[in-house]
Formats: sequence, structure tokens, C-alpha cells
Amino acid sequence: MIPEFINEAYDVAVIGAGHAGCEAALASARLGQKTIVFMVSTDTIALMPCNPNIGGTSKGHLVRELDALGGEMAKNIDKTFIQSKMLNESKGPAVHSLRAQADKQKYSNAMRKVMENTENLTLKQAEVAEILWEPSEDGKKQVTGVKTVSGGVYPAKCVILCSGVYLNSRCIFGEVSQETGPNGLPRATHLSDSLRAAGLELYRFKTGTPARIDKRSIDFSKMEEQFGDAKLVPFSFTNRAEDIAREQQSCWLAYTNENTHRIIRENIHRSPLFSGEIQGTGPRYCPSIEDKVVRFADKERHQIFIEPEGDYTNEMYLSGMSSSLPEEVQIRMYRTIPGMEHANVVRNAYAIEYDCLNPTQLKHSLEAKEIHGFFSAGQANGSSGYEEAAAQGIIAGINAARRLQGKEALVLDRSQAYIGVLIDDLVIKETHEPYRMMTSRAEYRLLLRQDNADLRLTEIGYEVGLISEERYEKLLEKKKRIKEEQRRVASVLFGASGEIQRFLREHDSQELRTGTSLEELIRRPELNYEMLAPMDPERPELPPDVTEQVEINIKYEGYLKRQEQQVAHFKKLENRRIPETIDYAEIPSLRLEARQKLSQLRPASVGQASRISGVSPADISVLLVYLESRQRRKE
Repeated sequence: MIPEFINEAYDVAVIGAGHAGCEAALASARLGQKTIVFMVSTDTIALMPCNPNIGGTSKGHLVRELDALGGEMAKNIDKTFIQSKMLNESKGPAVHSLRAQADKQKYSNAMRKVMENTENLTLKQAEVAEILWEPSEDGKKQVTGVKTVSGGVYPAKCVILCSGVYLNSRCIFGEVSQETGPNGLPRATHLSDSLRAAGLELYRFKTGTPARIDKRSIDFSKMEEQFGDAKLVPFSFTNRAEDIAREQQSCWLAYTNENTHRIIRENIHRSPLFSGEIQGTGPRYCPSIEDKVVRFADKERHQIFIEPEGDYTNEMYLSGMSSSLPEEVQIRMYRTIPGMEHANVVRNAYAIEYDCLNPTQLKHSLEAKEIHGFFSAGQANGSSGYEEAAAQGIIAGINAARRLQGKEALVLDRSQAYIGVLIDDLVIKETHEPYRMMTSRAEYRLLLRQDNADLRLTEIGYEVGLISEERYEKLLEKKKRIKEEQRRVASVLFGASGEIQRFLREHDSQELRTGTSLEELIRRPELNYEMLAPMDPERPELPPDVTEQVEINIKYEGYLKRQEQQVAHFKKLENRRIPETIDYAEIPSLRLEARQKLSQLRPASVGQASRISGVSPADISVLLVYLESRQRRKE
């Protein structure tokens, strides 16, 4: 038996130093809490074991929201990207999303440097084996610290689980099964039992990663080159385009074909996904290549993006081609793709199974409902992706600190942020597969654009304590300039003069019959703020982020007002609180399924209750009537 030894006490202990753990630890430490972060290896700090990029559709929104709250991910990718691209630019601003290829080694090293030089933060390479707790006065549990496999006891007032995919993980391809974490790193073998002993329910999930191919063995002349944007947009609102300018690397587009699909079909019985070897539930929206071939049998080809892993390496990542097929089958199928006839595989693709929490056991603050001071964030909560993990991490870190400061938890709702949508979906909607953020999940996505994340959330970050006074003052100045310019634009008037009519004809825009304002001209689909500069000689010098907001506010004014009305209705139900002590068994006319689900999930508001699967609009009406009558009896 390994003897115990007591170490220095901490305010907050963070388990794991992936993207969730880094943001959680930094938030906690920056808010003045003495914090320790544990990792099975220092090589796992901000590790990118799968895709070599940050952002993407909806994920870019999360990163910019993180930055607005005072997180680190946006600053880190701005330092270390090798290609940057704004996605969906042909569509409306609600779905514009920034995506950047990272130099994976530089990204990890840069985040490690920040972590190692943050006041109040201690890094410790050690595997946590046990969560320590004691009974609390209300019949629940109170966390008291953690214990490592070497017997070290670290007293802590709050613990944040950010274990990623390391809990009892195993990597599988073909007939090979290895009990490791990603990239052959050590896994966490003891903590799952401790979590179950504390009364927490665990799921078994699965994800996967594609192969890495030696760049020198690829003929890129047979592929379509994908360039980065000439006009850069930083992830962090603290940076300007000129601050992050650098030479960019290209990505490449290739396609599978009938030969690729034939090899996969002939060997599908050897895939652990189809043989029954893998028991964990995989991600619906990021399927393996064999899954795609089976599910979309009518498709003649599938896109594959060949992406560099960094300036330091020749490894190229095959995005869209994750697999768990045997090694020799993988090699054969890769070599059917034009340009990869002589591909040399540096790392095989593999699937990875791991344990994670059922996130419905958490409050919206990401604190466990039955264990005071125990928080969880990231893939440990059943989500997928670096960005989803980091977004949860900063909320868990903030709320652990606020708990110790005796302050109310920070909870972002669905009308405030994609982060609010993400957490609400996890803790309310009973996810039974790895959760991935998408713009379609956000009902108010026109209000929750990636371009206005600072306007929505920086004030909250300032109130929390993660945004400096200087940055807050800059935000106030930006808001003021947007308001002033919108007012000015509305006051600039045009008559039907020859000059304006000529301008409109040149831009295929209908000529004026009567006078109009500059605001009305900007509202026309074929015109924009920038194009109208020659007609607006009194225009002040304004930064691009100000003029962008002016234009969006004008062009989408009607839609924005409609969504604001929808939010007002949403807030009414969201602000209708449900007492924690409510006994749903006492409510007459409430259906049995609704009673069971409400008792299990304990929503904090009627709005949350309305989003629970199995709770109907009729059940919500019954609940509202009951709450009204209860309130009258109380009065």
C-alpha cells in the first residue's frame, strides 16, 4: 500500500491541462485563487492530438467569446497560426466563422509559457487517482481535495475535472488495442472508479483521429491548393491585423473515389466500429471515413483536406478521413487518392474510447448538483472539440473562484452567448453522444455573431475581473463611436442630383425619385458602407471593427429587432425561477414522464424546464399554474 503524504493546500485543483484545464486554471489563478493544475504529462499542456486548427463554423464564435471574457485561446492562436481563413463569407454575418491552422508545437509551447508564468498557478505532473470529499450539512458532499497515484494528498476547496479523453482511454485500429491516451501518452486509470464512488454516472464515448502523412510523399500538383486570407482578421479583440501578419502555409483539397470506397467496403468487417470491438458512442457530426461510406453509399466521393501540422514538421493531417481500419487497409485506401499514390504514413489513424460524465449531473455553473465545490469542463462533460472544451473551462474556472469569493455564479444564457447555448444543451438536453457546437443550435444566432462577441461579453469579463480597465475603456469608446456613426449616417441626406444618380447607375442600383438618406442607401443589398465613401466626403476616420458594426446594424435592422423581441419572450420564462425545494410529485395533472425528468434534472427556471426532452408545452402550462398558486399561498 502506498503511504499518504499531505502537500500544501490550494484553493482550486484542476485535473488536466488540455484546452479546458488551461482556461480553467488561468481564470481561477487570475482571479486571485491559489491554483494547482495536474497533468499525466507536461507534454499534454494545450495539446492538439487531433485536428491542427482552432475555430471553424460556430467554433470560431466560441473562441471570440472566450477572448471577450478574458480567456487565452484567441491570443494563443493569434501568436501561432500558419493559415487564417474566414469561413462562410458568401453567407450572412450570423454564420461567418474564423478558422486558423495552428503550428501545433508552437501552440502548446506558447500556452505552457503563459501557464508557467501566471501568478497563483502551480503546474504538477502527476496522475490524480481520487477525488476527496466529506459529507456536508445538507446531506450532499463537499469536495476537500485530490489524491495522486503516488499517495500525495492535495487539500483544495474546489476541484475542476478537465480530464479530456484520458479517463480509462484506449486507442484502437483494426485488431490492435492499446491502453493509452492520445498520441501514445499515459492514460488516467484510477479516477473513473473514484468518480463512481462519489455517486457520479459515467458514459463511455468514442472519437477518432486521421492518419498523418509525410509531406514529401505527396504530389500536390494533383490537388486543389487552398490559400489563407490576404486580409487577416485576428481572433483576439486585443490584436489588429497588422499585429499578426505573417507568411501563411497552404492547405490542399483532395477527394476519395470508388477504389477508396471499394477497399473500405471489402474490409468493413475488420473495423472495430462495425465488429463490435468499440462499445463507446461516436460523434454524429464527425464520422469516420468507413462510417461515411456506409451511411452515404450513394456518394461517389468525399472531400479530404490535407493540412500542415506546423512549420516544425512534414506531417500532414488528413482532415475528413478519420478511421479505425487496420494499418495495411489504411495504407491501401490512402494510396487510391490522386496525389497520394506513394503516401508514407507517419502515424496511423485510430479511434479512442474514454469515460466521461453524464453532464446532466451539473448545474449551469458547471458545478455538480450533489458535490459542493466539484466542477467539470470539456470532453469530460461529453463534448467534442478544443473550442467547446476551452469555453467550458473558463466558466468552470470563473465559478470555482466566485464560489470561494462568496459571489453568485456566472451563468450565460442562450440569448447572451454560444457558450450559454453549449452549456445549456449539455446540462439540460441529455446528450448521449459527443456534443459538437453548430450555428444551427443557436436560436438567436443573428444577435450572437462572432464579430460582436466583445460588445456582448467584455463588460461581463470586466465585472468578473478578467478584463483590464484599459481594455474596458476601449470597449466603451468603441460602443460610443458605433452609436455616433449610426446617428450621423441617418442624418446625411441626398437629393436626386446627377452625381448620385450616376453613382447608382454605375453600381446597378435603382435611381432616386425623391431624396433619401445615406442609411437607406447602405440598406440596399447591392451597396455597402465602404462603396458609398465617395458620396460621403464628411465621413470620419473609423477603424474597420466600428464600420462593420454600423453596416450590420443598418442592413439587418428589421431581423435584429425581431430577434430582440424573441429574446424578450425567452427571458420571461428564463427569469421565472423554480424553487430548489419543489416536489414535482405534488403537482396535479403533470404527466409521469415530465415529473420524472423534472425531478431528475432539477431545472432552475421554467425556461430550462421547457427545453427538457419529454416535457411538453402542456406540462409547462401546468407547472406555471402551480407556481402561481404556490406564490399566492405564500403571500
